[in-house]
Amino acid sequence: MSPVVVGILLPLLGTMLGSAFVFFMRKDIPDRLQKSLLGFASGVMVAASVWSLLIPSIAMSGERVVPAAVGFLAGMAFLLLLDEVTPHLHLGSESAEGPRSRLSRTAMLALAVTIHNLPEGMAVGVVFAGEEQGLTLSAALAVSIGIALQNIPEGAIISMPMHAEGNSRWHSFVIGTLSGVVEPVGSVAILLLASLLGVALPYLLAFAAGAMMYVVVEELIPEMSQGKHTNLSTIGFAMGFVLMMVMDVVLG
Repeated sequence: MSPVVVGILLPLLGTMLGSAFVFFMRKDIPDRLQKSLLGFASGVMVAASVWSLLIPSIAMSGERVVPAAVGFLAGMAFLLLLDEVTPHLHLGSESAEGPRSRLSRTAMLALAVTIHNLPEGMAVGVVFAGEEQGLTLSAALAVSIGIALQNIPEGAIISMPMHAEGNSRWHSFVIGTLSGVVEPVGSVAILLLASLLGVALPYLLAFAAGAMMYVVVEELIPEMSQGKHTNLSTIGFAMGFVLMMVMDVVLG
């Protein structure tokens, strides 16, 4: 199987593995563990945004910061728009966001996670697209592996609360898995776009970084900063950031 295909599918596999936790754990995820996992996911995404996306974007632009700045802001704006036009419900929240809708809580929870996962798929696609302009295959695989690792706890954080909401284990597993399908779709879309707009690759790298940072600031940080055990979120963030940074430097 092609390394690119493997890299595109790895994040989805991580989501599937995490979603399968619903079959093995009887209760919801303990608060301490959930805080740690949210912090870990945030650390991986921030490190990937900086080391794997923004720094290569600036390097490809001849050390000019304008493409990185424009792309980053465009990525943030794109996710903000998506957030505004899509009815969705964040985990632990009682009120939905976006336009009014008759969708079920389960459907809106799934949409929230789908919005969250889209930037990760875009990031994987754009780093593989960057092979022709200096990014190595090993560096691209490092991003894919890092996102797959943080998708494992994310999958559990999705499927188990859905089961707690009253859905069956299988239904919760399927919804959790389907929320990750958007990642390979996003990867392929960015690969196709990059092949058509090769000169825009620095912008696309920064665009993916901005989209991921939006998710971190809008969703993950508020969730990991509420209530007790926030120190565990900080420790998880540090571990995720360092792991992603080391993988990018060593494999890149």
